[in-house]
Amino acid sequence: MEITFYCTPMSSAVPVASALTELKVPHRRVTLDLAAGEQRRPEFLELNPNGKVPTLVVDGTPMFEAIAILQWLGDHYGVEQGLWPAADDPARLRALSWTTWAYVSFGSAVGRLHLATNPAVPESLRSPSMAEHTQAELQRMLGLLEDQLGRSTYLSGSEFGLVDLISSQVVMWSEMVGVSTKDHPNLTVWLDRCRNRPSIRDEWS
Repeated sequence: MEITFYCTPMSSAVPVASALTELKVPHRRVTLDLAAGEQRRPEFLELNPNGKVPTLVVDGTPMFEAIAILQWLGDHYGVEQGLWPAADDPARLRALSWTTWAYVSFGSAVGRLHLATNPAVPESLRSPSMAEHTQAELQRMLGLLEDQLGRSTYLSGSEFGLVDLISSQVVMWSEMVGVSTKDHPNLTVWLDRCRNRPSIRDEWS
């Protein structure tokens, strides 16, 4: 299988880079210069009409959206390595639920907070009241992770898995936009374990 990975450092492509490393997937990496507009070149837009990273091309067929790519990598490489549940394993339901939750529910709230507080966006789009509301919403959602991690060492169970690799990096992103995890001790221990995993640490350094 021939895989080409289009990415940019410290972008939404980072969790995919971590997964490719963790799973030891042979691939060719192409780094785009977003500031120079390389993501808007016609040849790249043919692969991803959104003009964004990450983009994965598998035997000539492109994929976009990080969570779709990550779950596909789990299916094709993670099951054999014990890092992702097989299709007939009941744990697959939890894996799909938590990873999609991390990107869709939690991740979208992080995006709203970033918009409400980022000085780089127009002032008319920033809102202290929205930031306060979203911070409370994010703390409530972190509480869900805290409860789950009180029952098991990792979201995937007793051992690290792709569920943890994926979900922890969304939480790490939230920290970068001002979300605190200090009131969630189980989550803090889990996050430190994940953060120090070489496949994650090296991509965030």
